[in-house]
Amino acid sequence: MSATGEKTLLVLARHNHAEAMRVAAGLTIFGHQVGLVFMTEPVADTPENAANVELLELSGITPQTTVAEMAGELPMLDAAALARAMTQADIVLSV
Repeated sequence: MSATGEKTLLVLARHNHAEAMRVAAGLTIFGHQVGLVFMTEPVADTPENAANVELLELSGITPQTTVAEMAGELPMLDAAALARAMTQADIVLSV
């Protein structure tokens, strides 16, 4: 945690990608540094997810992924990089 109280938060999008995007964007309101990692499967191409991607852009969040099929679209994290991101975060949320 920084001297200003800003925390590093990591949202793991494991079960509900749309909700994880909303949670991550919402956490930026408090001035925290927020990361988002898509996991388990590619993000579905739906109008709701498209709107949430715009919300992430407005929030300044650049998602990452552990899903091989998404490696061409987003930065890919292998197991070691994911472990580093999780240990460097003050708080890890699984959505």
